[in-house]
Amino acid sequence: MSGKRDGSRKEDPIISRRKFVGSVTSAAGFMVVPRHVLGGRGYLAPSDKLNIAAVGAGGMGASNIDRCRRENIVALCDVDDRRAASTFNKFPDAKRYRDFRKMLETEKSIEAVIVATPDHTHAVAAMMAMKMGKHVYVQKPLTRSVGEARKLTEAARQYKVATQMGNQGHSSEGLRQVCEWIWDGAIGPVREVHCLTNRPVWKQPVQRPAEEAAAPETLDWDLWLGPAQVRPYNPAYLPMIWRGWWDFGCGALGDMGCHVMDASFSALKLGYPISVEACASTQAGEEMFTWIDCKDSFPGSSIVRYTFPARGDMPQVKLCWWDGGMLPERPAELEPGRKLELEDDGGTIFLGEKGTIVCGTYSDAPTIIPESKSKAYKRPPQTLPRVKGTHEQNWIDACKGGPPACSNFDYAGPFTEAVVMGNLAIRFPGQKLEWDGPNMRVTNLEEANQYIMPVYRDGWSL
Repeated sequence: MSGKRDGSRKEDPIISRRKFVGSVTSAAGFMVVPRHVLGGRGYLAPSDKLNIAAVGAGGMGASNIDRCRRENIVALCDVDDRRAASTFNKFPDAKRYRDFRKMLETEKSIEAVIVATPDHTHAVAAMMAMKMGKHVYVQKPLTRSVGEARKLTEAARQYKVATQMGNQGHSSEGLRQVCEWIWDGAIGPVREVHCLTNRPVWKQPVQRPAEEAAAPETLDWDLWLGPAQVRPYNPAYLPMIWRGWWDFGCGALGDMGCHVMDASFSALKLGYPISVEACASTQAGEEMFTWIDCKDSFPGSSIVRYTFPARGDMPQVKLCWWDGGMLPERPAELEPGRKLELEDDGGTIFLGEKGTIVCGTYSDAPTIIPESKSKAYKRPPQTLPRVKGTHEQNWIDACKGGPPACSNFDYAGPFTEAVVMGNLAIRFPGQKLEWDGPNMRVTNLEEANQYIMPVYRDGWSL
């Protein structure tokens, strides 16, 4: 394949109502069918296939890569041979690497890159790829910090590449239904939202281990650390447990916020919060909110309260995040004896002046409660285009010149900034942080601003 495919477009970073409607209606979902007359229906000529590489071939990356298997998987990179073994075996013709920098510099045919590493490596891998003109698909959360998310958003516009964050619920039917119902006035103006998850399902909080252990021979620990500060290997850090450590992950909020909060961010056209405050506990589900000096890992449970300003004809919104077993008050409109399914896995509760909508973690199964109101409500006609195919296919189509992917960085970047802003508040429990979103500054607590952008170790940068 020759030439650079460009499926991007430049947009203002502020998520305004007009911008959101435009981006969703134009970007949310037309599948671009390759021009292939001779090959017959469903056939992809070699010239129509995208040359894709992946940074992170195990875990979630394996699923992302598999959903792109009809394209050319030309190179795979992973620092852990054992974790990536299954994917390596599935694509034997793909070149194998441990260092993504070397892969990107060596493999000139790469057109698009999947980044599915632990959170702390997302920004550096995605930025390098975009600077080289590669389209990128980055797992959620887009980045670990507010500053990194802003830089990736700006880079996507500058380098005019097609982008997508891996919050697959943004491609769902449910998300579009929630938007259409709320915009139709199904429950009236919404001033309060509750988002909840059953995470963390890994151990936190814990103190940083003092002992050093031998890293497995299949793992390159130094490359796994990437931009993070050097520390001895310990099995307390991986796999998956890295989510609970400040230096590597984003805790329960970062893990699931880009899924659970997606419906509210989309339907309510939220942008930057104006304030965020949090309380935290050392134990999951603990009702007494105490805090210990645990600087290395996230708390066992937390509640984060965001305030978003009025937007157009939409009023100011209070959004409350619950994790670690903490739950909001049972909705008043929920029928007696009826179980709120969200308690088991998570989801969102929209409290409107005229009713309540609940939906699942991935914006799935939206419903109006009580059931009598749901049955009486006449669903509006579809006004948003639907995504045909997978979230990954939506990105592939954008890479090939189609409309921007539905969760491209013009949407995903500001969204991620809002999500991880909650983690900034968790660092300072009990203090309301006043936030200047456009300038990325906490205006009432200078100490908090040191965490807006992480400090990388020598040899790593954006």
